[in-house]
Amino acid sequence: MILSNVKVYDLEESLIASGYAMRTETEQRLSNDKDVKRGLNLVKASYGNGSHAQWLTGVRVNFDVTFSNKAWVEAERYRFLEFVTSQSTMHRITKFDLKEQCNEYVDSRIIDIVQEKVNEYNRLSSLKKDSQKVMEERKKMLDKLYLEILYNTPAGFQLTARLTTNYRCLLNIYIQRYNHRLPEWREFCVELLELPLFKEIVTAYFNGGEK
Repeated sequence: MILSNVKVYDLEESLIASGYAMRTETEQRLSNDKDVKRGLNLVKASYGNGSHAQWLTGVRVNFDVTFSNKAWVEAERYRFLEFVTSQSTMHRITKFDLKEQCNEYVDSRIIDIVQEKVNEYNRLSSLKKDSQKVMEERKKMLDKLYLEILYNTPAGFQLTARLTTNYRCLLNIYIQRYNHRLPEWREFCVELLELPLFKEIVTAYFNGGEK
């Protein structure tokens, strides 16, 4: 798991906005300790239902992350974890360095099998043009080989994507994944704690369960 190019937006503004429900007038200013305290208290009060932590939705986060195919399948379940764009096996699977892209848990024998198919695909693709009949047969072989490569690419194959989300979604991910069986989810959650105020938010949430 690699997390990089992280950008956090509107943390101060959302902290200030967390107090709007009790105001008759609003003002433009910098956030202060009072805003932080109120925001964390609202997170604490959200334990078990999440309703009081609505202000977290305003804190936008963009980042690049490298996950295995297995983790990506699980990540796609989060409605507010949105893809900006990502690397693609559909378009570039025969161009990747398979050994470099696979994590340590992929059996080398599996990589060898897929690599053999990739090598054959690239070999056939490099052949010169021939008669129409030969070209048609070659295309059928290439199409079949490409599908074999796609469907045999292991779950430990890693791809990088840029995502956009918010602190509320990331808190939900942390709650569900910080002790997950997949090490990359645990690593991701550790990295989340480095985001501005996020460690305090996590602490406040779990403190809400100690009432």
